[in-house]
Amino acid sequence: MDLVFPHTFVPWFRAVAPHIHSHRGKTFVVGLAGELIAAGKLAAFAQDIALMQAMGIKVVLAHGFRPQLEEQLRVKGHSSQFSHGMRITDSVALDCAQEAAGQLRYEIEAAFSQGLPNTPMAGAAVTVVSGNFITARPVGIVDGVDFMHTGLVRKIDAVAIRRAIDIGALVLLSPFGFSPTGEAFNLSMEDVATAAAIALQADKLIFVTEVRGILQEIVRNPAQADSAEQDDEGEIDQELTLADAKRLLAALPNPTQPTDTAYYLQHAVKACDATVDRVHIIPFKVDGALLLEVFTHDGLGTMIVDEKLESLREATPDDVGGILQLIEPFERDGTLVKRNRNEIERDIDQYTVIEHDGIIFGCACLYPYPEARTAEMAALTVSPAVQSQGDGERILKRVEQRAKAMGLDSIFVLTTRTMHWFIKRGFVQVEPEWLPEARKRGYNHDRRSQVLVKNLK
Repeated sequence: MDLVFPHTFVPWFRAVAPHIHSHRGKTFVVGLAGELIAAGKLAAFAQDIALMQAMGIKVVLAHGFRPQLEEQLRVKGHSSQFSHGMRITDSVALDCAQEAAGQLRYEIEAAFSQGLPNTPMAGAAVTVVSGNFITARPVGIVDGVDFMHTGLVRKIDAVAIRRAIDIGALVLLSPFGFSPTGEAFNLSMEDVATAAAIALQADKLIFVTEVRGILQEIVRNPAQADSAEQDDEGEIDQELTLADAKRLLAALPNPTQPTDTAYYLQHAVKACDATVDRVHIIPFKVDGALLLEVFTHDGLGTMIVDEKLESLREATPDDVGGILQLIEPFERDGTLVKRNRNEIERDIDQYTVIEHDGIIFGCACLYPYPEARTAEMAALTVSPAVQSQGDGERILKRVEQRAKAMGLDSIFVLTTRTMHWFIKRGFVQVEPEWLPEARKRGYNHDRRSQVLVKNLK
């Protein structure tokens, strides 16, 4: 055995464990683009889904079939027709869609039936359930264009789906629905996955797609979306609030193809605006993308967050009393350096808080050192009443976003008791001599605080 292995595996597993605990018993709807299957990545993807189920996550899988349908149409010498960003499904296209969907369902069920030794599927027993869970309606005629057999989701049988996933089955949804009269309609995977997530009040909706996520350049400058979307090296914005996602969507042109930024963003906004707290857009091209997004702190793609249930925001002068009440016990036991009311009032614009029902349950302060392109995060505090619910990580994410917006390259913390929490979230220990000169002069050597730094680039 490699002697380094215990030193890498054990810290990694401990870092993953909180995510396993927090996701157990939760419901995830995963929207799978047909491009993943066309690229030959279905077997590995099925293994990752099986691992998620083994960790207690309830999974509903909605698959797409765009490339498979295109292939069927090519074989029959029939061309695709689109309008308003949707496929026009004539009788030939409907037959091709049914053939493509039937073949993909066979392939997906076969992938989840693997049980080869020495693979993640060894010993797994994944039962795949599919059926007439979707009631559809026709798109009809829009601006004079008859979409024929193209439809939209009218209703999801959430009761039947919930019954299946509660006994450990994986529910598979194909992009087909039927009207009450038995007429078949071709649907989009994105519409099916979004409608299912809303109906089930899912904890997460995850799109595994041909796009990497929402590019930071597009968030900063939506007018440049067309050119930025061609950038395979651009930085991804890891998290967008629902409000920011709505503003961005309003500034973008209507999508005409799935690689347009607005295409998945519109479904993410719809889901978050209804009942879904988290929507993720991740790339299928990265091996293990689903596991990286779900079980690591920083994830891989873009997460759109609904903050209606709790307010994560910048502090105002009205929050000073709540912050004082929150941090006082931690100052008393020596976890935090004592701050008086005048200091907090002076620096209130630099605080980020989490508020539940008018009560401050978490906070942190960001002190920038622009000349050194870094900033100190201080007074990171979460009330014991809500610890282990991810509020500390949410505050950290927001502080990182604020520091990035300032053009800074890193953030650092000084701590005497919470070193391991920060290390699990990407910080590394450095010597006090690393500190910016202005902060180094105020470093208390008697307190012997450890200095931890996280690179934001």
